[in-house]
Amino acid sequence: MRHLDPLHIKLLLVEDDEDDYFFFEDLLDDFQSIQFDLDWADTYDKGLEAVQRHQHDIYVFDFRLGSRTGLDLLEEVVALGHRIPIILLTGQEDREIDLAAMTAGATDYLVKGMITSALLERSIRYAINHTRTLVALQEREEQYNLVAQASNDGLWDWNLQTHQVYYSPRWAAIIGQAEVTLQPSIQEWFDRIHPEDKERFRIDLRRHLRRETTAFECQYRMLHRDQSYRWVSSRGMAVFGPKNRVVRMAGSHTDLTNHVALYDHLTGLPSRALFLDQLHRTLTRVNRQTNYLFAVLFLDCDRFKVINDSLGHAIGDQLLIEVAQRLTTALRPGDVIARLGGDEFAILLENIAGQDQAEQVASRLNRELEKAFELQGHTVYISASIGIALNSDHSPQAENLLRDADNAMYRAKALGKSRYVVFEAAMRDRVQALLRVETDLRAAIANQEFQLYYQPIISLKTHEIVSLEALIRWQHPQRGLISPQEFIPVAEETGLILAIGQWVLEESCQQLWQWHQTLTEIPPLSISVNLSRKQFSQASLGKQIQSILSETGVSARHLKLEITETMIMENEVMVSELISQLRALGLQLQIDDFGTGYSSLSFLHNFPLDTLKIDRSFIEGLVTDTEKSEIVRTMITLAHNLGMTAIAEGVETQAQLQWLQQHHCDCVQGYLLSKPLSAAQMQKALMQSHRVFVQPLETSTVVSA
Repeated sequence: MRHLDPLHIKLLLVEDDEDDYFFFEDLLDDFQSIQFDLDWADTYDKGLEAVQRHQHDIYVFDFRLGSRTGLDLLEEVVALGHRIPIILLTGQEDREIDLAAMTAGATDYLVKGMITSALLERSIRYAINHTRTLVALQEREEQYNLVAQASNDGLWDWNLQTHQVYYSPRWAAIIGQAEVTLQPSIQEWFDRIHPEDKERFRIDLRRHLRRETTAFECQYRMLHRDQSYRWVSSRGMAVFGPKNRVVRMAGSHTDLTNHVALYDHLTGLPSRALFLDQLHRTLTRVNRQTNYLFAVLFLDCDRFKVINDSLGHAIGDQLLIEVAQRLTTALRPGDVIARLGGDEFAILLENIAGQDQAEQVASRLNRELEKAFELQGHTVYISASIGIALNSDHSPQAENLLRDADNAMYRAKALGKSRYVVFEAAMRDRVQALLRVETDLRAAIANQEFQLYYQPIISLKTHEIVSLEALIRWQHPQRGLISPQEFIPVAEETGLILAIGQWVLEESCQQLWQWHQTLTEIPPLSISVNLSRKQFSQASLGKQIQSILSETGVSARHLKLEITETMIMENEVMVSELISQLRALGLQLQIDDFGTGYSSLSFLHNFPLDTLKIDRSFIEGLVTDTEKSEIVRTMITLAHNLGMTAIAEGVETQAQLQWLQQHHCDCVQGYLLSKPLSAAQMQKALMQSHRVFVQPLETSTVVSA
């Protein structure tokens, strides 16, 4: 391409119709911000000759050019090696011609009779920017090939659209392989990573692909051809395309055998490799001094992701630097601190008197981190979840000791963050159990082992079922029916909840549509579906639900989404936008487990919600506990004052039901009325009566299995 003046663009129109030329000229005159010089070639041969003079910034070819076509001209120009922005004009919408044009190398196409000045300007801007990007990319690739040949580091390039990976000859040589022996797949890489390092590698990679870190960086061991493991360091950056999807990732691969990367490039702290080396040395000392006691602390910064996402990676990096400085200052000179990656740090406390001393250090570190950080005009606050592992008589491996501290840290985070937990053997058993559940969950998704059960929600005014809550169950092939309390937390932690949640939405809507078709003698039911925290944080949630409703034929007014107050309070700005999108679709929104979170009474005024579900923990002592009964009465009144429906969960006694009737609760659900039923059981119950309920609620159980 010739050098481009963005405010003065030269354009060539290849068009055999003079009237179309004048029309095109009128369209260009309407442009406000860009000045065009328009040249005209009225034949195929003149157009080709003009292209070869390289005097224009953009070219527009009409499809019909006498005996030949603009598509022929496009293909000839591209075959000659010209990298120029070309727009093809067609007389009518012809999908085959349009596709052929894009395949041949056109950057855009326009249909005559439908072209406006605004559309033409958009197409020209896009064509120029697109071609300029391709040219720059090709130049970078040429530079990349030169660097790959000269560098002592291995280079890799992962195309996430084709799922192929390029490994440079040096990359292969680092692990003792020839380039031709490597398969161009990411699995070729993953399969060679040391088993103890795989999960850390995947976490670091996943964090970067989620834009939680500015770059991917990980030090780990890889299997060499001689069957030994070699320390390597991989760095890379992702390229994001439309809709924030990762399209490509490339980087370097360094052999650390002779020049181990001892220090973290951001904070200047020792790296994981150096920390583990020091830990190995300390364990050797323990073998010589039987009473020698030390502790490993694994520290993860709470709320770092929120700060990084909201204020940007530059401030996030500055925060990590200052965290490293505070931690270093708070430790003794002989203690070792390392940055493991992301917002994780490891600390080795040498020669301590006992567990109490390690706990005192953990408390002191958290106090230091809880003080305000002043970062580029922003005041931010964080804390830390800290796991503590002490050396024991059996002198464990360094990696195992660090992993134990890591497990204790996760326990601290689960207990509410901003605290420390000392490792116990039961934690290791729990982690192993969680790994088994995760493995089984992946198989359950693939083998369709999940089932939906439905619990009716009954109106206290009409005595009829007005809605059903969809509840997931797992039919394990060996263990039988598994409660969601056991597997949902694991699904949340591993990210599998997204696939499971998508299935629940699809299955619920499909079943609801079937009931709407078959149970025509009763009013159309609604269905309530619980959303997980990860589902609710997806910006694409609205589009996903809209697609499901379209595919199943279910009306949006019959789908109710249940969210918790904690989910709302975690990120009110993002949640406000998402709620607006969901309400615009016509969906109803319900607050589940109301009263169990925080700021319960203040946030209801700020969000357009339809239903307030009173948690079963308040209903349980409703009749005997004066404080709980007053809380429930206040919740019902609050819901009504805000124009919301109040639903009481977990109703199990006649006395609870009568109290709720007397205090004008709108709807109830619970075992007194019906336990959750399978789809077949629920359909049988629904078909027993046209009104569904004919007996008064005060004297009968509504549905039985």
